Amino acid sequence: RGEKAIPEGLVEPHDYGLPGYRRRTKPMVVAVKGICFTVGIELMLGADIVVAADNCRFSQMEVQRGIMATGGATLRMAERAGTGNALLHLLTADEFGSAEAYRLNFVQKVVPAGQELDEALAIAQRIAAQAPRAVVATRLNVLKAIEQGQTAAVADFIPVQKELANSEDAAEGVRAFVERRPAQFSGR
Repeated sequence: RGEKAIPEGLVEPHDYGLPGYRRRTKPMVVAVKGICFTVGIELMLGADIVVAADNCRFSQMEVQRGIMATGGATLRMAERAGTGNALLHLLTADEFGSAEAYRLNFVQKVVPAGQELDEALAIAQRIAAQAPRAVVATRLNVLKAIEQGQTAAVADFIPVQKELANSEDAAEGVRAFVERRPAQFSGR
């Protein structure tokens, strides 16, 4: 029918590289285990936080097949690990493990195999316990700094903070701090 099959605010796998392509509203935490080759790495790099099993194997092997990685790896590998490190793995199609993926900032945590999903869910639950609008604003500001530079991100500080500071969640955050209890955020 010509409609996108991806719900609003979630990951759109075909818009990599377009302005604002990371503008989903929900943070994405993923767990990876086993073999994570080609599109698996590209999907993983589309996440905000990645937890990997310590026995994962990674490879971006498109060049071995006569094609180029077009699912975001050429963009995100360089962004996370620097040009030289990205090209090392993109151009050699070598296989590497979780320790190297961590060193390159492709994954944020490495845990013993079998614990990756539990750890990713625990991180997601900690994020979900925070003020929803503040989480979205913080995430989008980080991405704005990456895509448009620090000056653009800094320009949002005051207007976004004013909006957040006048929210019910900000008032609840202060009350919870004063009362020494966990905040109960409503997203308002």
